[in-house]
Amino acid sequence: MEPMDIVGKSKEDASLPKATMTKIIKEMLPPDVRVARDAQDLLIECCVEFINLISSESNEVCNREDKRTIAPEHVLKALEVLGFGEYIEEVCAAYEQHKIETLQDSLRGGKWSNGAEMTEEEAVAEQQRMFAEARARMNGGAVAPKQPDPDPSLES
Repeated sequence: MEPMDIVGKSKEDASLPKATMTKIIKEMLPPDVRVARDAQDLLIECCVEFINLISSESNEVCNREDKRTIAPEHVLKALEVLGFGEYIEEVCAAYEQHKIETLQDSLRGGKWSNGAEMTEEEAVAEQQRMFAEARARMNGGAVAPKQPDPDPSLES
């Protein structure tokens, strides 16, 4: 009998793109280090197992809160419960960076494109603001609402 995952498919059905994973593995190592194909396959399997573990625990956290959608907060709590608490700050930073990049991408070429683009300084300031909000949420503190920028058209 094959091992089954949460949705009832065999473990072999769940995988990650091999070329992408190989590229990530190679980028993380010095250029003079080679990785055997078996070792690459093992690392990819470890990644799949890690994702399954975090997903399963995130789902349990979500269910305990009587929610139907797993939110980023559930994933962060799952990391903590599973003993990966030391990675939470780095995960939050990566998530905030992802949100900024996604927002910039959608503003740049998406349906909201109006020619306005964030400068690097504005992006860094926005990133720092979001980091502060994330830290405050993680520490149970209240987050001050973002102050709207004054409308330059109202100035005389």
